[in-house]
Amino acid sequence: MNAAQLASYERDGFVVLPDVLPAADCDALQARAAELVAGFDPGPARTIFSTRDEGHARDRYFLESGGDIRFFFEEEAPDALNKIGHALHDLDPVFDRISRQPGLASLAHEIGLVRPLLLQSMYIFKHPGIGGEVGWHQDATYLHTTPVSVTGFWIALDDADRENGCLLALPGAHRGPLRKRFRRSGDATVTEELDTTPWPVLSPVPIEVRRGTLVVLHGLLPHGSSANRSSRPRHAYTLHLIDGCASYDPDNWLQRPDRPLRGFT
Repeated sequence: MNAAQLASYERDGFVVLPDVLPAADCDALQARAAELVAGFDPGPARTIFSTRDEGHARDRYFLESGGDIRFFFEEEAPDALNKIGHALHDLDPVFDRISRQPGLASLAHEIGLVRPLLLQSMYIFKHPGIGGEVGWHQDATYLHTTPVSVTGFWIALDDADRENGCLLALPGAHRGPLRKRFRRSGDATVTEELDTTPWPVLSPVPIEVRRGTLVVLHGLLPHGSSANRSSRPRHAYTLHLIDGCASYDPDNWLQRPDRPLRGFT
């Protein structure tokens, strides 16, 4: 990033970086996701991903997905996939190659991650007409380190705008507290209230971007997205990074007991 972009990130809690991923890499990710879907047999049990009731959080299929590639269905259309996660970057050669390119490694250091580790990856579908809403949240709620270090690299694989469910953010609100922790408690999960301060009274900013754009998201930034009610898809690929110099909380929902975290090499 240049100085102006870095200042924007520090001020707003996000920054938009156009043309980070070339069209060939966007094509490769979309084609590989299609191949993974074609080879997937859901069987009789389907885990539905929802940010509203978090019923998936009671499902072992979800809780044990941190070191695997697993498939999650839409709440409104249980025959359509919501996303693939959460170790694509480690287990699939196409996703691994694109996730670990030198430019992303440099960017991670520029925003202050001393020892960046790739924790989680997701291919998000947002199908035309049925792509679900994602409510306001902070990524540190779900992927917590001490101190907070989680950072999102969100890459548009289709043009994203208000009509097809682009990202929404509350600029500058990353300077507020972490409101909740979603964590394990024995064999269950709980959502713990940490701070009842309401979200700032700000007009949400729609982050409308072209294909190949990368949006960097601070772990405390409140963000979400609306449903896709358009006739166009809004696919995206998301990486979540943490700093290896921070302590990854042992009660985080995402655990990888048999697969140590790796950086960009």
